[in-house]
Amino acid sequence: MNTLVPLLASYYLMYLSLSYSYWLTLGLAVLTALFTVRLFIIQHDCGHMSFFPSRKWNDSLGYVCSLFTMVPYYYWKRQHAIHHSTNGNLDHRGIGDMDVFTVDEYLKLSKWERLRYRAYRNPIVFLLFGPLVLFFYINRHWTDPVQYSQRDKRNVLITNLTIAASFALVGFGIGWIALLKIVAPVLYIAAGAGIWLFYIQHQFEHTYWKPDQEWNFVRAAMQGSSFYKLPKVLQWFTGNIGFHHIHHLSPGIPNYRLEKIYVENPEFREVYEVTLASAVKTIFLSVWDIQQQRLISFRELRRKYTAQPA
Repeated sequence: MNTLVPLLASYYLMYLSLSYSYWLTLGLAVLTALFTVRLFIIQHDCGHMSFFPSRKWNDSLGYVCSLFTMVPYYYWKRQHAIHHSTNGNLDHRGIGDMDVFTVDEYLKLSKWERLRYRAYRNPIVFLLFGPLVLFFYINRHWTDPVQYSQRDKRNVLITNLTIAASFALVGFGIGWIALLKIVAPVLYIAAGAGIWLFYIQHQFEHTYWKPDQEWNFVRAAMQGSSFYKLPKVLQWFTGNIGFHHIHHLSPGIPNYRLEKIYVENPEFREVYEVTLASAVKTIFLSVWDIQQQRLISFRELRRKYTAQPA
């Protein structure tokens, strides 16, 4: 009620604002995108079966949320579960997470492969173009025909058809140009915020990466997930996802109880803390240095490990 209702109201205000100024519409798009992010966190909790005690209610609400976030519920739920079970595991990378190469792996790449990886890890690329890739590609089809169930695959197709039908219906009612002016900036901003949150919660200097035989679930949660300390307003809009170490340690805890657990248990405060200011320092850390057990930049890699351009 405090998320979906104001989200719909914000969309309606954006529609009304088109008659006055598109700058006002864009300003409202930021607010609408924030409500979309919060709704996705509720969908995310439902995927973990944590928002309600009932599996049926979790799946039902999660599916409803997905119609507004446009992220296939069952498909994403399975992908995200894999992320939780493999976070920080060097032998199980690349599912529901941002790709990370080790120094040795990077140095073995061809010039073209290095260029592609550098582009992929460039903050301008993943923050500006990432939302488009996320919406039009990643969330529109399944990447592995074996990994996902028939239900997951149907969920992607049904979500795509629902989006198309909804856009056609609303576009016919208010006009295609008006629809694009309203929906496009909201989805772009919300997807960009989601990418950034996911990035900063795991991609920081002293994060956790270990080979499978050394990997430990508790250490991966507490050392490989940051505490993103946000202003109270942003903390609310992001559904307390900043308490990410607690969430990874116990995904069954709903977002509305994470802060209480953080306050009542001092051990949860002895983790890597990120703020809005300090987060900027992490965006150029791109390669995992096994020797130093930390994430380093391409500049440091070039200086320490090769005399050739990295």
